[in-house]
Amino acid sequence: MACRVPDHGKISPWRYIIYDNSQADPIGLKLAEIAEKRQGSLGENTKAMELERFKRAPLVIGVLSSPNREHKVPVWEQELAVGAVCVSLLNACFSMGFAGQWLSEWYAFDDEAAAYLGARDGERFAGFIHIGSASIVPSERPRPDVARLTEYFESSLSGVDA
Repeated sequence: MACRVPDHGKISPWRYIIYDNSQADPIGLKLAEIAEKRQGSLGENTKAMELERFKRAPLVIGVLSSPNREHKVPVWEQELAVGAVCVSLLNACFSMGFAGQWLSEWYAFDDEAAAYLGARDGERFAGFIHIGSASIVPSERPRPDVARLTEYFESSLSGVDA
């Protein structure tokens, strides 16, 4: 279900990496180490947050954009397909009764952290899908006003009948 997305050219420009709880401790240690290199000494709360990142859910799926730059389909369109994969993966989780959350945190954009987590040359993480069971019902957050985001096209060509 997660792979059923618009994929013009049928090139599947994405890749999944599965992380389970058995890998959460070493991942947390490495992320804390990299964060410390970037920010200097981490406070107790910040270090604890880094150590716990991959313990938020029993399963985390990293979704990577792995575009084929030689293909006639533009890279931008390939990247949009990867975003659609993330949404489809979340919808698949929800349809099976699981909870899910799509996160893209600093380590998705840090070259060293991304490489440690499995990104290859030319790839980027679209995000990390955390999957499990909800312990509480999440509160609804404000949603955008669709009317404010929508407009109707009006041709500027004069004398053309529609």
